[in-house]
Amino acid sequence: MTSVVSKKIISKKTDDTLTLGKSLGQKMIQKTSIALIGDLGAGKTTFVQGLAKGLGVDKNYYITSPTYTLINTYPADPFTLCHLDLYRLGSVDELEFIGFDDLLEDNHIIIVEWPQILNDISFKFDLEINFEFDDRYNRIISVHASGQAGSNLLSNLLL
Repeated sequence: MTSVVSKKIISKKTDDTLTLGKSLGQKMIQKTSIALIGDLGAGKTTFVQGLAKGLGVDKNYYITSPTYTLINTYPADPFTLCHLDLYRLGSVDELEFIGFDDLLEDNHIIIVEWPQILNDISFKFDLEINFEFDDRYNRIISVHASGQAGSNLLSNLLL
């Protein structure tokens, strides 16, 4: 991904990761695609929980990783938040069976855990968010934007 704008955030506690997601969700004004990259337990789902709150997803929805369902959707007027976990896909051909192309045609916020398989179709994300730990177990969250929409979104994110 060619980065136009980048930010690095240190998240010392879960609330920091939730706040980052919420802040980003509040800034979204158009359909957006986001890649989440990081090991198990790195904070990806926590980030999505904050994003859902920022988008206005009803608090009665329990936001979980779609590890086995592959896609969880949540209404967030005027958008639908589509949270995908592609870890279990064996090939790019399986994207057709889960309806990936249909997601691209509507007004969705698409957020993908384990997005590497999408490299095979040269899918472009507006944002790529990397989650790592430092030697004190703080989360180091690096956000990289690509394209005008992603750059605008990240530039407007105040941290």
